[in-house]
Amino acid sequence: MRKFLILFILTVVTGSAQAQTPITIGKSPTTRHGPENGSLIIIGGGGATLEIWKRFTELAGGKQKAKIVVITAASGDSAAFNTASVELVKKETGIQDVTLLHTNDLLEANSEKFVEPLKKATGVYIAGGRQWRIADSFLNTLTHKAFQDLLSRGGVISGTSAGASIQGSFLWRGDTRGAQILVGDHTQGLAFLKNSVIDQHLLRRNRQFDLVDFVKNAPEYIGIGLDEATAIVVQKDTF
Repeated sequence: MRKFLILFILTVVTGSAQAQTPITIGKSPTTRHGPENGSLIIIGGGGATLEIWKRFTELAGGKQKAKIVVITAASGDSAAFNTASVELVKKETGIQDVTLLHTNDLLEANSEKFVEPLKKATGVYIAGGRQWRIADSFLNTLTHKAFQDLLSRGGVISGTSAGASIQGSFLWRGDTRGAQILVGDHTQGLAFLKNSVIDQHLLRRNRQFDLVDFVKNAPEYIGIGLDEATAIVVQKDTF
């Protein structure tokens, strides 16, 4: 019964999200979990180490050639003019071509004008906050497709905390009422890592057992729990 309930919620929310716009993201014909091309860096929150930033810089093409887009939708409307995440990327990587791209509006995210910076980007960094805001801003829009196109070109998408969980296909802790609700009113992630569910701040917030029942009842998903300042690099089906 629990497995049926989880899958039923996923089906209902997925269907309603896809009805919002004409853009849908298809399944990969060759990989079960990771992207066919490009890389993912999924960070458990709480800051990143120098090694993680170095790997991000390398995968984005090096500090001289990289073009990074920073996504701050998880922080809400207040992040529209807050350049802290842009300055963080510049400071930690030495990359100077860093652009802030912010919206909490599906219609704007589904416009050609909005996605223009992503067409030239070699990397994306998704800052933390609340993961449901990212879903509300980008699911099944032209921006969502542009993220996938960036990966297809061999680029890298990195995200921390909420920016980690949103990379999975099933959105964990996605309820608007609070992160303590594990399966909530938002359950569809951006699915850069397909058939997966991702948790973060694992030991710091005593979350190390929270995914156990989910993966027992839905074994088609891989459950990944990441502690703070810890990351995995995903290429195809290997991390």
